[in-house]
Amino acid sequence: MKAVLPALARPLLEPHLPDSIDPHWFTTRADAQAHIADADIAWVDMQNPLDSAAVTALGQRLQWLFTLRAGVDAYDTGLLKQRGTVMTNGTGINAVAVAEYAVLGILAAAKRYDEVVRLADARAWPIAAPGTVELAGSSALIIGYGTIGRLIGDRLAAFGVAVTGVTRSGRYGTLTPDGWKPHIAEFDWIVLAAPSTGATAALLGAPEFTAMKRSAWLINMARGDMIDQPALIEALTARRIAGAFLDTVDPEPLPADHPLWSTPNALHSMHLSGRSQTTMFPRAAALFLENLAAFLAGKPMRNVVDLQAGY
Repeated sequence: MKAVLPALARPLLEPHLPDSIDPHWFTTRADAQAHIADADIAWVDMQNPLDSAAVTALGQRLQWLFTLRAGVDAYDTGLLKQRGTVMTNGTGINAVAVAEYAVLGILAAAKRYDEVVRLADARAWPIAAPGTVELAGSSALIIGYGTIGRLIGDRLAAFGVAVTGVTRSGRYGTLTPDGWKPHIAEFDWIVLAAPSTGATAALLGAPEFTAMKRSAWLINMARGDMIDQPALIEALTARRIAGAFLDTVDPEPLPADHPLWSTPNALHSMHLSGRSQTTMFPRAAALFLENLAAFLAGKPMRNVVDLQAGY
């Protein structure tokens, strides 16, 4: 079987590949494109997920597509389904790092550590603290209570935060997608951790920002398109909500002249959360090899994407 695989992962994969796999290691998009057309298996993650998706679309014979990313919104899942391609994603690979970053964002917002850093840069020594919010006794709504959402919830609970999750099924005692908006005014932290699908576009906009507490913060660890950004800019500028910690925005990278950069109380982390670790590639390689063994044996694989649902 022909497999198109990233050269970066070669040291982790090659010693463990069975003889039945004919690997083609790519270093550039052109390399991947040159071999994808007749490949049976592909792992073609690149820096830009749109490049990965474009190369994948050329794989007319793909039986299995692996990606280390959790989100698959860049891919034409309808085309993959039509071709009978099984897709598995990297759910869990970055989960701990993203969850830790979400807590970092909430702590930074509570204590306004962004302002503390600016004071230190100016060599100032204030008497009053910029941020005086305590996490203990506050409440968080986590929209998307899957692997990452639950890890965020567990960590916030350790700080004394009352956590409520949102899932499509309502499992774990969570709210359902049609049941959380009437309660949005009850929470101090609104955390986005859901997969991006057609149904989540502009999930939070002007009505939600108006309904939120004026002291509440929005924490986006999901996708930028889940927020109506013009409405967010307006809400932050008018101080309708306290602030937003944005790991993701739309588009990415955010243009240097985009107004969101200078919007009051918008804290940016440039989609660094998942990359704030040293174990991503080893974890991805281990997952790939585990799924490869299952694929070749005709057994169930981990993290199979529901191509209809988009995650």
